[in-house]
Amino acid sequence: MIKGLAITPPVLGRISIGRVIEKNGIRLPQKDNQFTITSQIQEKDGWVLHPMDEELRKNAPNGKLRTIPVRMLFNEADLNLRVEYTMFDRKNGRPMCVGNGDTCKRLTQSGVQSLPCPGPTLCEFGKGGLCKPYGRLNVKVGDDDDLGTFIFRTTGYNSIRTLAARLSYYRAVSGGLLAYMPLELKLRGKSTTQSHRTPIYYVDLVIKDGMSLQEAVAEAREKARQMKEEGVDQAALDAAAAKGFGNALFEYDEDEMSQVVEEFYPVTKDADKGLVDGSSVVSKLKRGLEPATSASG
Repeated sequence: MIKGLAITPPVLGRISIGRVIEKNGIRLPQKDNQFTITSQIQEKDGWVLHPMDEELRKNAPNGKLRTIPVRMLFNEADLNLRVEYTMFDRKNGRPMCVGNGDTCKRLTQSGVQSLPCPGPTLCEFGKGGLCKPYGRLNVKVGDDDDLGTFIFRTTGYNSIRTLAARLSYYRAVSGGLLAYMPLELKLRGKSTTQSHRTPIYYVDLVIKDGMSLQEAVAEAREKARQMKEEGVDQAALDAAAAKGFGNALFEYDEDEMSQVVEEFYPVTKDADKGLVDGSSVVSKLKRGLEPATSASG
């Protein structure tokens, strides 16, 4: 296996709860109150919807897609959802520092160094909101591709905390059969003092609608038994995934870099420079003008 390249689950499309819009020539992230499932094709008007979006939206109340039936690809919770504190280079979208609250790998002039990681609020290197918790969740939607996934990316504490807890709990109650549990992503809303009492939306993971926890666990056990009899080695799949993720210092996709800048580093106000945004960075990336550094998303 080639070294330095993270081997990640095949991605068929993206799941988001927002989109990027163009306003006054500037591309801005805009939150939404529903899911959107897109393909990996982007046109001038934005990302092309995946056929699964239309299929699921047909039966959604008022056409609002707020639940998505899913299954996990792996039994290990941390393989489905990878979460790290990440500071991205806003010039090219690559990770400069990735940590877990204990230790981090930081890109320096002398190479990648292992250093203590105090977390975003206490780190001088990533202060000012530059370092954020960054999560990637890969899920299976539909039955067209046994190993293909859709990816949901987020820097939201609510989504990350909730998804991490649910995955850990469902793995525990199912006896380690997380990949066989019938689940669904569910969009939830809440208001907080920090949001000035306006609704914010985050992603939850629940048992498939109409089923109890006991029924879901029973189905998972039966499905695991059938798959094992048919020769499918789930443990070997998890081991191969763990090896692939660990094959590089940082997990990142070249195609993901411009999206990271657009979605996670929106327009900000600078007292000396006026508006600062990621749109110029993105256009440079697309023209291939930014030089590569040694080394995410």
